[in-house]
Amino acid sequence: MDPEASTNSPDTDPAGEVVDLCRELIRFDTSNYGEPDGSGGPGERKAAEYVAGLLEEVGIESRLYEGTPGRTNVVAHWGGGDPTRTDGLLLHGHLDVVPAAAEDWQVDPFAGEIVDGYVWGRGAVDMKDFDAMLLSLVRARQRAGRLPDRPIVLCFTADEEAGGHHGAQVLVEQHREEFEGCTDAVGEVGGFSTTVRGRRLYLIEAAEKGMAWMKLTARGRAGHGSMINDDNAVTRLAGAVARIGAHQWPVRLSPTMEVLLATVADLAGTEATPENAPALIEEFGGAARMLGAVIRNTANPTQLQAGYKVNVIPTEATAHLDGRFLPGYEDEFFTTLRELCGDDIEWDFLSHQQPWETPYDGDLVAAMTRSVLAEDPEALVAPYTMSGGTDAKHFRNLGLRSYGFAPLRLPADLDFTALFHGVDERVPIDALQFGARVFDRFLTDA
Repeated sequence: MDPEASTNSPDTDPAGEVVDLCRELIRFDTSNYGEPDGSGGPGERKAAEYVAGLLEEVGIESRLYEGTPGRTNVVAHWGGGDPTRTDGLLLHGHLDVVPAAAEDWQVDPFAGEIVDGYVWGRGAVDMKDFDAMLLSLVRARQRAGRLPDRPIVLCFTADEEAGGHHGAQVLVEQHREEFEGCTDAVGEVGGFSTTVRGRRLYLIEAAEKGMAWMKLTARGRAGHGSMINDDNAVTRLAGAVARIGAHQWPVRLSPTMEVLLATVADLAGTEATPENAPALIEEFGGAARMLGAVIRNTANPTQLQAGYKVNVIPTEATAHLDGRFLPGYEDEFFTTLRELCGDDIEWDFLSHQQPWETPYDGDLVAAMTRSVLAEDPEALVAPYTMSGGTDAKHFRNLGLRSYGFAPLRLPADLDFTALFHGVDERVPIDALQFGARVFDRFLTDA
């Protein structure tokens, strides 16, 4: 069926509910404070029940799963009308968000307000926008009887913002049967546009850096702060942290980024090389802060703690580190990190997850490209590597080919990547509607 046929009625328009649903989802405070045991924060239960109710309202049954009380995941099966299609497709989005300090915002971060053509609120771009797109188009297609031929698994997870250990990891380890038959997965942080030399370029996530959230510990000899002490844990740790923070990691181009940089180089009238990769990244403007992090490994110290009194040298000092490593460069990352730390610094992993990279080819990539170009014919589409982490790290353990595709056509002057976990997070209304239409086309073609 022609996707345009669904736009005749508000009830069957794939974009008909997307704005209202995004606002409603934002109003559920699902702040994730990242406690390892899953405690702290309100959890996702109320939002998950709301999502399950929206699906049930149009006749789609879902199941709720919790590995930890209140950390709730939603799973539903949909479509699959063609018995010859055994290649299931997983569509996943998370319901939790990072915390927001209301005093820093222009609007209440959990009010879902509309201001100047944008939906504002925590989760507007990470990632209740995509959740709303999925729900809007699924409900519209279900009402119109436009079920996909391909079997679809809809999954809305908990705890993604803290590594997914109480969300996607629980589903993969304890409820693997829900994903039986799935061959591909599509989730967040891809399909959004950037503008390079006047051309809109849509970035599809085809790779993701690995994650090493680490606690570094230095130990030394306690003593009085007024005396000489050549075994000071604070000094030892501070030196390691300073070396890590100042280290210049070399450029390393993965296959995914080679394709992206070749696309940009063509626009710039040059060729992509490791030497000019940083200059090509600068063509992305504000998005360079994210894309500049995926042509090299990174390690950023984020927390320090030591001592309990100004005149007491403590026996222990600790630091937390956010390390990210490119596909194929994990050994190089940890070898370099050990050299920077020195032998006297102990390591503990808070979360250690592998990178992944899916070849940018095949029918699914072609369907994503066609769906974007059908709505924006003059655009370009290319893959990129994500600097952060998503639930794809867990779902990849099921052997799925994974991509990030939450399409948004964005204004050229919007510093979109700054809105992830940022103050005044917001998404354009017309971008939400565009995304729902594009994804509707994608499901017809996938």
